[in-house]
Amino acid sequence: MIFLTRKAEFSSAHFYWNDAWSQQENERVFGKCANRNGHGHNYTLEVTVGGEVDPVSGFVVDLKELKDILEREVVSVYDHRHLNFEVPEFKSAIPTTENIAIAIWNRLDGKIPNAKLQRVRVYEMPDLFADYYGELSAD
Repeated sequence: MIFLTRKAEFSSAHFYWNDAWSQQENERVFGKCANRNGHGHNYTLEVTVGGEVDPVSGFVVDLKELKDILEREVVSVYDHRHLNFEVPEFKSAIPTTENIAIAIWNRLDGKIPNAKLQRVRVYEMPDLFADYYGELSAD
């Protein structure tokens, strides 16, 4: 098996807020990130897929198709959006880097022909990123 990683970028706004907490508790836990007006990031997404190299094409996946899937499933939905208000999965989940990685995995899982999704890495800033590898098997 070989692993292939493709990058994509998107810009989004968000804030951190737990509706079950008071304003004071949200501000204590999340600090400036609890500002309900939000703030933005230029995110970098890395999606790693694994599979066998096709002996005819020499590829694991069709690179254009992978790029198109990332555009359709993630970039077009997240780019220049306020995640809390415009992206359905964050109506009930706080759009932390960790939750964004999980949400992107869920958007992509099973949609990449001839390859298995291996990892989703989301950079919120150059020095802050989250990796998600899907649910670990209980085997």
